[in-house]
Amino acid sequence: MFTRVGLVGCVRATWAWLRAASGDDAYERYRRHHGACHAAVPLMGRREFYAEEQRRKWSGVSRCC
Repeated sequence: MFTRVGLVGCVRATWAWLRAASGDDAYERYRRHHGACHAAVPLMGRREFYAEEQRRKWSGVSRCC
């Protein structure tokens, strides 16, 4: 049986997994990567990051054939 702490930890882990699976944590992952690998380059803001992701996602060929 779960204790309160165990249940809260399970819910947090499930929430983190759901955010990662849906891409909702993309900005947080970008910040971690940027800090570790590109510290000299200015960090994009959340809105700028979202706009860049949308541009990257939807530019180019997006058809099956």
